[in-house]
Amino acid sequence: MKRRHFMQTAGVASIALVASASLSGCSNQAATLQGGEILHTVMFNLRWELDSAQSKKFIDDAKAILPSIGTVQDFQVFRQVSPKNDFIFGFYMKFASKKDYDTYNEHPDHLAFVNDRWIPEVAQFQEADFINE
Repeated sequence: MKRRHFMQTAGVASIALVASASLSGCSNQAATLQGGEILHTVMFNLRWELDSAQSKKFIDDAKAILPSIGTVQDFQVFRQVSPKNDFIFGFYMKFASKKDYDTYNEHPDHLAFVNDRWIPEVAQFQEADFINE
């Protein structure tokens, strides 16, 4: 149990570090979140083999569907490479405000993706949302 908690905590920290690096690497963008912005991250494993056609389709569909929702900013997909983390994939996106985040969560395309793809195809996940302190 302690190892699992550590792995989940380490995983969230990994996404936070990737997100921070991503923010600082963006041109014309501050290295930190601006007041009110939300950084939404999720790490996950699919039920399919890493390089399977099903995994590729899931990732390709996520890349097409999720950033098309108008309030999503800077959508990115990552593949985990550290042996210290049990999760394989990561999604990262920013929202300008809590209102934009709520709009995304309630958007019909997001709800359809969750119900039709996420629930049946994701084996496990860890979600974390960050604001600037």
